[in-house]
Amino acid sequence: MRTVDDLDWIPVEEPSAAGRVRRAAMAVAGRLGFDEHRAGELGLAATELATNLHRHAVAGTAVVRVRRADPLAAVELVALDAGPGIDDLGVVMADGHSTSGTLGVGLGTVRRLASHYDAHSVPGRGTVVIGTFWPAGTPAAVARGDRSVAVLSRPIGGEEVCGDAGTWRADGDGFTVMLADGLGHGPLAATASQEAVRAFEASALARVAEPGDILAAIHRALGGTRGAAVSVARVDAAAGRVRFAGVGNVAGWVDGERRRGMATVPGIVGHRRPAIRSTEYPLPPGALVVLHTDGLTEKWSLGDYPGIRRHEALVSAATLLRDAGIRHDDASVLVVGAP
Repeated sequence: MRTVDDLDWIPVEEPSAAGRVRRAAMAVAGRLGFDEHRAGELGLAATELATNLHRHAVAGTAVVRVRRADPLAAVELVALDAGPGIDDLGVVMADGHSTSGTLGVGLGTVRRLASHYDAHSVPGRGTVVIGTFWPAGTPAAVARGDRSVAVLSRPIGGEEVCGDAGTWRADGDGFTVMLADGLGHGPLAATASQEAVRAFEASALARVAEPGDILAAIHRALGGTRGAAVSVARVDAAAGRVRFAGVGNVAGWVDGERRRGMATVPGIVGHRRPAIRSTEYPLPPGALVVLHTDGLTEKWSLGDYPGIRRHEALVSAATLLRDAGIRHDDASVLVVGAP
């Protein structure tokens, strides 16, 4: 089920931002029960990521998240920027490499201290770095986890909460995923999208598998809210197909050698029952499935980012949100990659 919460998006525009990122990460670690040593490692990595953003990046942002695998939880850091990019990440990520001639520890600190890390960069476009920090003693299988599905959400400027929410579950050889965009912004929009998450989770307990049926159950659950746009997809890579149902403007795409949109119907989930139907689309080998709210434009292509498909789904989600999330709105991306 849902395994992440995006807690804080922190623009890194001045030197003091590094302290804010470190404090935010360590505050979450304290709530999650990290021991002092592991919290200190997290704080060092957070400081390094933010310092590098300030010194070398354009439009740098750090995201502090929680990733859950019951009963454990990790602190996840995502650093993204709009340039200048890095020609050779392998050199920069070497522990002890200095990107400034003075700092010395470099981005290799993240790779050395994180339970999991990933990074992708395109010169002239920007860089995404991910570091996930589990508590000391977390089993390796839990820390490694499944990184083939990711959702990333960012609230509209001026709001503390995002009116979007996404979730997923493993179903046999594939995944069923859902992304909701509550009408408007702020707490009432968030209430609607969180109710969609709860209804999605309830559908698993009731063994509801067809996306159209799941969406109908979400429609019934949202009757007491302001409503939402919602899309649900059942991604079966082994069978090479996607089953999809959507109401409103949460876009769905199959992105392979060519990008193909999946059809939604007009309406508002939770208000006047829309004409919900499931449709099926081919899923070519290596293709990604992308859902995103209308906080992103549709003018994006993962083909602009060489090698990105070899990275975890969160790298693609962060890259798309960075470059296509330019509308003044809540913005969320859910990506399903190769298993």
